[in-house]
Amino acid sequence: MSRLTGPPADVPTLIEIVHPVVAGGAASDGVMVVDPASAEMQELMVRRVLQRIDLVLEKHLHEAIEQLILEHVDGLLPRLREEIELVVRESVSQAFGQESTAFAARPESRQQDVP
Repeated sequence: MSRLTGPPADVPTLIEIVHPVVAGGAASDGVMVVDPASAEMQELMVRRVLQRIDLVLEKHLHEAIEQLILEHVDGLLPRLREEIELVVRESVSQAFGQESTAFAARPESRQQDVP
């Protein structure tokens, strides 16, 4: 049997125990110590979560706004139809009035009195 003598010389070996610093943890002298790697990871995580939230919110807001607009338009349609009908009637009436006045003013359109 062969004895294990340890890792090869070119492989790094842990020779001391490293305790991770907790973000916001208190140091022995009462000063707050923030691990830069931990703070960067937290910032990265916050950015990624916000990006995901933005995508979900954008989708839901788009759907909600679309639904509100459709409901509003559905409520406006009867009133719009009434307004369009009123404008068309007034326009046609005005056009007929102008044409009948112009028609009556033409000499060839006047009837001659029959004795």
